Amino acid sequence: VQLQASGGGLVQTGGSLRLTCAASGNIDNMNAMAWYRQAPGKRRELVASITRGGAINYTPSVRGRFTISTGNAMKTLYLQMSSLKPEDTAVYSCYFSDGSGVEEYRGQGTLVTVSS
Repeated sequence: VQLQASGGGLVQTGGSLRLTCAASGNIDNMNAMAWYRQAPGKRRELVASITRGGAINYTPSVRGRFTISTGNAMKTLYLQMSSLKPEDTAVYSCYFSDGSGVEEYRGQGTLVTVSS
């Protein structure tokens, strides 16, 4: 499985962006998908996750502003980001997993920069 993330860019505070992660290969075993982010000098943080069964979770700092979703028979993962803040600035990467940690994949990151 290969993951390709796109959609990052420079946006002003309060703006919106939609990130897309396209998966290629056989994802039949993938049961959980997620977006992570890593800001300069900080640890990688789980932003949002979604399971094949539809369970969704968000880190508290983005709840109500970000929406995670899937499309194309779960081969595409989206992250709609609204009301962006400078503290959302980070490299965002997508992650697919079988849910047990045996099989997992991470895409390259896409940079989101929110100017104040």
